[in-house]
Amino acid sequence: MRAFLLSTVALAGLTAGAVAADLPSRRAPVPYVAVPVFTWTGFYLGVNVGGGVARYNTINSNAAIAGVVGAGVPGNIRTTGSGFTGGGQVGYNYQIGSFVVGIEADAAYTGFGRTRTVGFAGLNYQVRDNLGYLGTVRGRVGYAFDRLMVYGTGGFAYGDLFGRENIFTPGGAFVGGGARSTTATGWAAGGGLEYAIPTDSFLNFLNFFSTSAVTIKAEYLHYDLGDTRYGVFSGPVNVFNARVRTDGDIGRIGVNYKF
Repeated sequence: MRAFLLSTVALAGLTAGAVAADLPSRRAPVPYVAVPVFTWTGFYLGVNVGGGVARYNTINSNAAIAGVVGAGVPGNIRTTGSGFTGGGQVGYNYQIGSFVVGIEADAAYTGFGRTRTVGFAGLNYQVRDNLGYLGTVRGRVGYAFDRLMVYGTGGFAYGDLFGRENIFTPGGAFVGGGARSTTATGWAAGGGLEYAIPTDSFLNFLNFFSTSAVTIKAEYLHYDLGDTRYGVFSGPVNVFNARVRTDGDIGRIGVNYKF
């Protein structure tokens, strides 16, 4: 009888353990944490610095009085100015799959001035050209490899152009001159790379505004501002006309703060 009772108790214990093992667990499931996926969609603003060149081709035409300025005038006087550029930009991106489209406006100081003197027919022709600032409004189309984007860009460009041409005798006496300062318009196109800094990167110290993301970029632009014109006078007489064609290139790096 004792052996029977012990066997019954043992069997009951085993059966209860098996039933308990089959019951659903009352522990809460481990929560699923989605890995955040970076998106380029959003507004941004930033700053940029770099360098560049401006090429000026002054074309003189319509010589009126050869006796005033000598036997004709130099047909072309080419100058190239180079220097520092720095400014800011604002824009918006929208990401569709891996493709990113957007628009950006920027404006930057450009210290691309240059003075050149050319001797011709017994007189000295001194030309001064300067691009004081350059601005653009451009579309951007890019392809994103997660946090790295490769893009092309193009659109409208404008800049503050100053042109002057003075005529002197070999002894330095002023014979005549003319000048013009104007806002010229044209186009700009180029491309670049942009990279969104991960939040755990050592470069994240740049995010002192605590925005949703900080990106760094390297960009190249070619610009063409077309022609500007002015007259060169000796006293009241329009001796000839000057036409200045301006184009150039800029390379720069920048930081954007994305919202």
